[in-house]
Amino acid sequence: MGKVSDPIVITRENREQYFRLERLAPGAPIEAFECRIGEYADYLREDALRAQADHAAQTWLLREEASGKIIAYMSLIADAVKLSTAEKELHKLDYPFKTIPAMKIGKLAVAEAFRQTYRGIGTLMIYHAGLFARSFINPYCAARFLTVDADVEHDEGVSN
Repeated sequence: MGKVSDPIVITRENREQYFRLERLAPGAPIEAFECRIGEYADYLREDALRAQADHAAQTWLLREEASGKIIAYMSLIADAVKLSTAEKELHKLDYPFKTIPAMKIGKLAVAEAFRQTYRGIGTLMIYHAGLFARSFINPYCAARFLTVDADVEHDEGVSN
């Protein structure tokens, strides 16, 4: 048994024990959310609901089951990927199109207060985005890839 201060490692198998993922809705407790990058907290508080109403982004909140607090969020948007002939061959895409539809993680932030409590939150959010991208295929629209708007300005290690 680990020390009380050891972080809880979150995996696909235990995620539902600790969290629930829900779409941002009016009245969600977003005011208390704080993260390392202030503009990400500002986006959640000031712009995310408007982006949803404008059909520009869908924001998903990861909430702790025990407290209901927001642990992380991600905003998903439509995207397209331009592929070279070699890249299309690599992905077995025999299409005449130069661009392929994708879903993009436009914003992803983890609450500063929970960074030491839980490990693997960002990975969990990317996993869920991948599930959304795969389930996105329907009679009206499709996405072949999941892309990430990597924020190297705030964290150079994010691109590694």
